[in-house]
Amino acid sequence: MPPQPENTPDPAPASPRRAAVRRAAAALAAAGMLAAVAASAPAAAADGGVCNTYCDARDPANALKDRVPVTATLHGRAMALHVDDGSAMAFGTLDNVVPGDKIWVDRSFDGGRTWDGGSRLGDTTAPGGVGGWRTQMYNVDDWNTGRIGALRACAQVTGDDDIACTGWARSDWNGADRRQAAATALMMDYDRKTGLFGGDGWWTSANALTALIDTIRRTGVKSYAYAVDETYDKNKDRTDGGRLGQFRNEYLDDTGWWGLAWVKAYDLTGDARYLDTARADADHMAGYWTDTCGGGVQWKTDTAYKNAVTNELYIALNAALHNRTEGDTRYLDRANSGWNWLRGSGMINGKHLVNDGLNDSCKNNGQPTWTYNQGVILGGLAELHRATGDDALLRGARELADASTGSGDLNPGGILREPGESHSCTGDGPSFKGAYVRGLGALNRELDGHPYDGYLTKQADTAYAKDRNALDQYGPHWNGDRGDGPGHGCQHSALDLLNAAP
Repeated sequence: MPPQPENTPDPAPASPRRAAVRRAAAALAAAGMLAAVAASAPAAAADGGVCNTYCDARDPANALKDRVPVTATLHGRAMALHVDDGSAMAFGTLDNVVPGDKIWVDRSFDGGRTWDGGSRLGDTTAPGGVGGWRTQMYNVDDWNTGRIGALRACAQVTGDDDIACTGWARSDWNGADRRQAAATALMMDYDRKTGLFGGDGWWTSANALTALIDTIRRTGVKSYAYAVDETYDKNKDRTDGGRLGQFRNEYLDDTGWWGLAWVKAYDLTGDARYLDTARADADHMAGYWTDTCGGGVQWKTDTAYKNAVTNELYIALNAALHNRTEGDTRYLDRANSGWNWLRGSGMINGKHLVNDGLNDSCKNNGQPTWTYNQGVILGGLAELHRATGDDALLRGARELADASTGSGDLNPGGILREPGESHSCTGDGPSFKGAYVRGLGALNRELDGHPYDGYLTKQADTAYAKDRNALDQYGPHWNGDRGDGPGHGCQHSALDLLNAAP
């Protein structure tokens, strides 16, 4: 079933276009407007259009909840995209027109990156004797194929080759609060062909899926729950690019990210196959626990390097599996051994921040204190505390959390920033802050009094106010300056933040 906006009719039956036309006709007839035609623009051909509750090229006079999220100007003409939240459709308007001015809308199903096949919808030319002109209304999403859309208005004035467009925007369906809206924007990056985010993002897709599952559990809205099955079914048997099936990988940290994602999927669905895969992932990681530097899981199957994130994931995954496996001792032993080794390894520096790993002499290598190295362990210790009831684990976690939340280097101006944070939303780095706040949020929920509520609320409110566009897409810098976004790493990190905040 494709994702449905909240409070919408059931998905259309066979021949959805005809069914939608019948529904639209019935609604118009009931309102006494059957066969009404927009006075401002000719109706578009039905062929190739989208039909949801109503079909493309609907009269804007029927808009139920008209708002204007984005505007632009072109040679003295005011252009606007009008969104009808009542029908999840939109149309463009142009004011101060002269004869020959053109207005149309573009529709994109990947967050405004491309709009092949969705260009110049409702392209119409202003006649003489009018002060303003508008297109017909077009659907934002295509519910029949599960595509999450966005529209913009564009115009070209007579006698000039220049074209200007508004920003992209969409309806507020599946966006009742800021978590749902950010999740909808994240799903613009979900590739239903690969079952991954960003086309073929691997470990970053594990994090994006985790953020999506957390949103479903927090909001109760399951519109995008289909992505859990799709991701699993399309990728569980992959053996290319260092993948070994069952989401195991030659990179042991990649394996850990996926293992934790499938624990979350099990919690959401109760489907045992997800927990079985998480067990396979944990067992794969355990096979690369070596005596080098006194213990720990190495970073890669053919590389002896011992780093923080791999071992933090190992602790978190094994503790989570213990808490979901009746009568277990094996996973608990692994989690305890992992924490005992990590805290004595030297990777935690004198400021109680975690550097990247150990050098060839098994000493702290002094590499950056990436945010995810500060956060994954917090979630792991919260999970391990649930397993053991040992309050010393929470004291240790608080020492680490106080150090990272209080670090001026990690929080310039009070807002979290990745060391060397770039302006891009591509690559690995944009996912790091999401893993940090996810872990901090898990610890915060485990602690009496929730002492990090204020920190998380400040981060979330700042990002929402300063780092968000009309599509609820977020950039790399939560304190403003959206950089070169969007991308699924930046987006899931912001969604992780909104989920972590109270």
